[in-house]
Amino acid sequence: MTTTISVRQLATTAMMTALLVVLGLFPGIPLGLIPVPIVLQNLGIMLVGALLRARFGTISVGLLLLMAFIGLPVLSGGRGGAAVFFGPTGGYLIGWLLAPALISGLSTIWHARETHGWWRELVIILLIGVGLVDLIGSLWLAGQSHMTLSTALLSNAAFLPGDILKAIIAVLLARRLRPVLKLA
Repeated sequence: MTTTISVRQLATTAMMTALLVVLGLFPGIPLGLIPVPIVLQNLGIMLVGALLRARFGTISVGLLLLMAFIGLPVLSGGRGGAAVFFGPTGGYLIGWLLAPALISGLSTIWHARETHGWWRELVIILLIGVGLVDLIGSLWLAGQSHMTLSTALLSNAAFLPGDILKAIIAVLLARRLRPVLKLA
């Protein structure tokens, strides 16, 4: 069985990976409470999940993480290298890799990409792009920082207002970009 990949799919995947790298140029904002900063790149992860199909969204984020793993400074604030994956933020990166496929898959199942489904798309992005990523990140953070899981989960509350705003922006951007990129 052969599958063909269109130039449009490849170009869109590359463009989204480039967007993730550009969003990494913005430095993270340290909270001081936990060793995890507020970053803009998770907006890009949500947008990748909303725009691309599961396979290409995962490839896009996987390429970003591969570049970071080999040492390219593509993560927020110019971070990169294998150490980032084993530090306190490693769980969030794992969540990032899972998010596009889950966002895309649930959006397809719930028909959230339809015109009347904007609120469904927002709920999906909040559940996966915020909730699941924060849960995986908290589990990892608890293990890495030797804090209780409840403390790690509670510390993520500081991210919620910004993450909710990023989810709203991701849905609005996705709904405007789909017709332009012919992804509808």
